[in-house]
Amino acid sequence: MRLTSAIKPRVSSSSFYTLKSLSRCFPRLGQFKEGEAQRGSMLEGKALIEDTDMPLKMQIQAMTSASQALDEYDVFDCKSIAARIKKEFDMIYGFGWQCIVGSNFGCFFTHSEGTFIYFTLETLNFLIFKGSSSSTTASHCD
Repeated sequence: MRLTSAIKPRVSSSSFYTLKSLSRCFPRLGQFKEGEAQRGSMLEGKALIEDTDMPLKMQIQAMTSASQALDEYDVFDCKSIAARIKKEFDMIYGFGWQCIVGSNFGCFFTHSEGTFIYFTLETLNFLIFKGSSSSTTASHCD
């Protein structure tokens, strides 16, 4: 199934995650105490999910990948951060993933159902989705 999405921020209190709240659903994350960093991990910060249709486990993977990429690259190296996340999702969930990272962009795209997330971590916005082919689909990012 193909879905076409335009980024429309949707904020609700249930979309605000901390390491403590995520560890209730995923015990492996619970091995770290609130505020404690693993290799300076930015997951100790807060991720705000603006919109998603991903399963929770995949959402966690997206935020973890983003956090690890931010640990690995300078916050201004958005291209390298996006490339790392895309390659990781391609490896875990199969090819066709797209990742956009930055502080100011607009986008319109088509994605496969259950493969879209748009969230903020620290000062950057992250858009991750698995593309879907369509002869009438136009994509545009500013």
